[in-house]
Amino acid sequence: MGRRQFFQNAAVAAAGLGLSGLPFGSIVARASTGQSIPTRLLTKAGAALAIHGDRIANRRLMAIADFSTPSATPRFHLYDLITGDTTTLLVSHGKGSDPSHSGWVQQFSNVPGSEATSEGAYLVGDTYYGKYGESRRLIGLEPQNDQAESRAIVIHPAWYVSQSIAEQQGKVGRSQGCFAFSFDDIGQVLARVAPGSLLYAGKV
Repeated sequence: MGRRQFFQNAAVAAAGLGLSGLPFGSIVARASTGQSIPTRLLTKAGAALAIHGDRIANRRLMAIADFSTPSATPRFHLYDLITGDTTTLLVSHGKGSDPSHSGWVQQFSNVPGSEATSEGAYLVGDTYYGKYGESRRLIGLEPQNDQAESRAIVIHPAWYVSQSIAEQQGKVGRSQGCFAFSFDDIGQVLARVAPGSLLYAGKV
């Protein structure tokens, strides 16, 4: 059994799915962009799924934001726990996490008004329509992100996130702490990161 297979199995077991009858066999997790999830980050996400499992209704998929990598690189992983398939997309980080707009997350914060990204596990909440269009609320499950609701940290589309911006500027724009996606990708994100899913954000 390879390392990726081992952690895939561990994550599924932690989610309470069990492995009996699941189509693992020779399946190996793969990222559609060629980007893979760091093992340490996948392990942290799996542990969060085990801890908060009673609140996670959708145990087919985990969303993992890898803020170890720059914003010009696809780093938001949609990880299918059953098949091991991974789709990886561009996502922004907060202004307060990258004050100089370097394209890299320098720090996390949970403080209201910080405009920073918060690390940790989130429960994906309900859908609403805001100034950016169709969006989805997030509920912080840990002390380091438990102000997410009061800070209005959500999933939403934004004009400042796109492949063309990433290529032209070497980075995408910054949010006010939200997980912002391109208008090309937001449909897939909202369809797959359904209410009741786990979203884990961190860096290694």
